[in-house]
Amino acid sequence: MSLQGFSLTVIALLAGGLIALQAPINAEAASRLGHPLTAATMSFMVGTSALIILVLLFARHHVQLEAFKSLPLYMLIGGGLLGAGYVTVNIVLAPRIGVAALMALGIAGQLFAALVIDRLGLFSLAERGLTSGRVGGALLVLVGALMVRSL
Repeated sequence: MSLQGFSLTVIALLAGGLIALQAPINAEAASRLGHPLTAATMSFMVGTSALIILVLLFARHHVQLEAFKSLPLYMLIGGGLLGAGYVTVNIVLAPRIGVAALMALGIAGQLFAALVIDRLGLFSLAERGLTSGRVGGALLVLVGALMVRSL
């Protein structure tokens, strides 16, 4: 593996660790604020504010507001709605099943959805076949996730 490939792998691992931190932080906020939706709203408000600042600092000359008019509805609202649903489910489930089980099951779900997206070439991505190795790997992750949840 090249140095760049190694670096990207480490960054991906660290980003995954941050997701694991997000769930219990938001769950505790929900407990203190009284409702998961309140905590999810707070999380998205802070994240949106941070992104606005980053755009103003680093990308304001690259923003093409006219391009928003041509985006299909699923692009305009899909990512935000999916993110809101994911964060809210994490807030509700983290205290009930634990963060390790939540993350493991979430990764298994992501892999199976990704296999379907790859197989069908959705969202203008290249089609990638379902090989026994890819499906077997996803099944192993699912078995591992169920072990983390149940054992």
